[in-house]
Amino acid sequence: MNVAKALRSSIIVCYYRDVRKLKRKLTFSGVDVLVNELEGKLYENVFRPDEAMPITTNEIIDCLNKIKNIIIEGNYSLYLSRLEGLMHKVKLFGTHFASLDIRQDSRVHHAVLMDVHQTLLQQDGKGILPSDYNTLDSKAQMNVLANIVGHINPADFKETITKDTLESIYAITTIQKMNGISGCHRYIISNCQSAMNVMELYALCRLCGWDPHLSNLDIVPLFETIEDLTNAEEIMSILYNNPLYKIHLQNRQAQQPIMLGFSDGTKDGGYLQANWSIYQAKETLTKISRVNNIVVKFFDGRGGPPSRGGGKTHQFYASMGNQIENEEIQLTVQGQTITSNFGTIQSAQFNIEQLLSAGISNEIFANAKLQLSEKNRALLHELGHISYVSYQQLKENPLFLPYLQKFSPLNYYGKSNIASRPTKRGLKNELSFSDLRAIPFVGSWSQLKQNVPGYYGVGTALQVLKEKGLWSEVVSLFNTSSFFRTLVDNSMMSMVKSNFAITKYIENDLTFNAFRQTIKDEFTLTTQLYLELNKCNSLMEKDTLAKHSILLRDRIVLPLLTIQQYALCKVQESPIDKNLKEAYEKLVTRTMFGVINAARNSA
Repeated sequence: MNVAKALRSSIIVCYYRDVRKLKRKLTFSGVDVLVNELEGKLYENVFRPDEAMPITTNEIIDCLNKIKNIIIEGNYSLYLSRLEGLMHKVKLFGTHFASLDIRQDSRVHHAVLMDVHQTLLQQDGKGILPSDYNTLDSKAQMNVLANIVGHINPADFKETITKDTLESIYAITTIQKMNGISGCHRYIISNCQSAMNVMELYALCRLCGWDPHLSNLDIVPLFETIEDLTNAEEIMSILYNNPLYKIHLQNRQAQQPIMLGFSDGTKDGGYLQANWSIYQAKETLTKISRVNNIVVKFFDGRGGPPSRGGGKTHQFYASMGNQIENEEIQLTVQGQTITSNFGTIQSAQFNIEQLLSAGISNEIFANAKLQLSEKNRALLHELGHISYVSYQQLKENPLFLPYLQKFSPLNYYGKSNIASRPTKRGLKNELSFSDLRAIPFVGSWSQLKQNVPGYYGVGTALQVLKEKGLWSEVVSLFNTSSFFRTLVDNSMMSMVKSNFAITKYIENDLTFNAFRQTIKDEFTLTTQLYLELNKCNSLMEKDTLAKHSILLRDRIVLPLLTIQQYALCKVQESPIDKNLKEAYEKLVTRTMFGVINAARNSA
C-alpha cells in the first residue's frame, strides 16, 4: 500500500508542476478557470492527500479535453502541442504511475486454503471444503473451488503466511479504489503446476470478497521448470474449457497473460534445454489460445544475464516466428539493468527502438527466415536433451552445492540484502537445490566467474552430434535459424564474462579440484565448438563493441573479485578469531555490492 501511495504521489506532483507551467501560457477566457480548478485539485492531492477527494485519471483527462476544445475553437490552437503532451502523459501513467504485481507461490496458496478451512472448521464446525475433498478427483475439486464464496478477515487467522496472503489479496482492491484498476491488476502464481493451482487462487479471491468472475484481475500462471513448461498447454486447455474461467476471460477482454520464467528453467534444466522448452511452450500456448479465441500475452521473466533470459533482448524477440503470439509482449527488466538501459533519454530511446525494430523484423521475416523446419526441430530437440542430461549429471554431483557455497558468495546473498528475494525458499536451515532461488544461484556463478548456467551442457551436446556425423546439419541450423544463433550469441556473452584464472588455486584442493576441472573442461569444449560454428578465432569476435565493453568492466571488478576470493578463503580457516571472521565477511558482502554495481548485466 505504501508503494502504491508513493507512486500516486510522485505522478500527481509531476502533473501539478506541468499544469503550473501551462497556467502561465493558458490565460485565455474560460481556459484560466479550468486550469485553476485543475491546479487546485492537484494541489490538494499532493499536499493534503488524506483529506482531499482523490482525483481520478478521467477527471484530469476530462478537464484537459475541455481546455483543448476551447483552445482549438476560440484561440487558434495556441499551445496545443504542450497541452497534448500533458494529455499523453496522463493517458500513459494515469494516477497509478506504474502497475504493481502481486506474486505468490502456488504451494503457499494451497497451504493458506487448507489453513483457512481448518481454522473455520474449528471456529464454527463449518469449513469451506467438503469432508471428502481430498478423495475427489481434480475435476470435482476444481468444481468445489469454483463455488466457494465468503468474506473472511485476515486478522482471524494465526498463521503469518495466511494473514499476509489474504491481506495482499485485499490490498489489490484497495489499490484499485485509490489508483484505478491499472494500479494493480495482475496476480502471478509462481511454480504453477496445474489448473488446480489457478482455481485455488480463484477461491481465495472469492473468500476475500471479489466478484464471481474476478472481472478486474488478471490471473497470471508462471511456468518455470522444464516439466511445467511441458505441461503448460494441457493446464491452459483445462482452464480455457472451464465454464467459470471462460466468463472470467470474457470479462478480461479475452486476453490471457502467461509468464514464462527463464531463471528457474535454466536452474532446473540448463541453458539450452530451458530456452528450447520456453520456445516450444510459447508455440503450443499460442496454438491452444488461438483455438479458444483467446489472445495470449507472454510475460517474459527476463533478467539481465543470458542465463536468466537476458542478453541481447532485441535479437531474441526478432528470432520468434509467426507461430508465437506477439500482439503484445511484456517483459521484466531487472533492477540492476534498469539504469543502464533506461537511465538516460538517449539509452532509453535506443533500447526501446531496438525492441520496436525487433517486432517489425519478426513480422516482416516471419515466413521467410524464422520458421524452423522439422529437421531443425529434431536437431534442437536432440541438442536440448543431451545438454539437459549433461547438466543434470553436474547438478546431481554431491559436491555441486558445497562447491558453490565454499568458493562463491552464495551464503552471503541473504545477508547483503541485494537480491530481490531471499536466498532460498522455505524456513529449513539446510540449503537444498530445489529451495535455492535463481537470482543468488546465477549471481553466485557470476561472481565466481564460471557462469555455469550460461553454457554448461551445450558443448557436450554439440560434440555428441559432431561425433554422430551431424556437424554439417548443426552448422546449417546455426546459419539458418535466428533462434539458435541468438542462443549461441548470448551464451558466448556469458563465457566472455568467465575467468577461471581467479579460482586457479582450487586445483590444489583435493576435494574440489576434479569438480572444478569438469566445469572448466565443458567451458573449453563449448568454446572450441562455438568458434568452429562462428568461423572465428575468439568468442564474440564479430561483436567487437559489446566484447570490449564487457572486458572493460571485467578489469574494473577484477580487484574486487580477487579480494572476495581471498576473504572467502580466510573465513573458512580454522581456528579463526571471531572479530577477524566478521571483518572478512564484511569484505565479502561489500565486494558483492561493488561487483554488481560495476558489472550490472553480469553473468
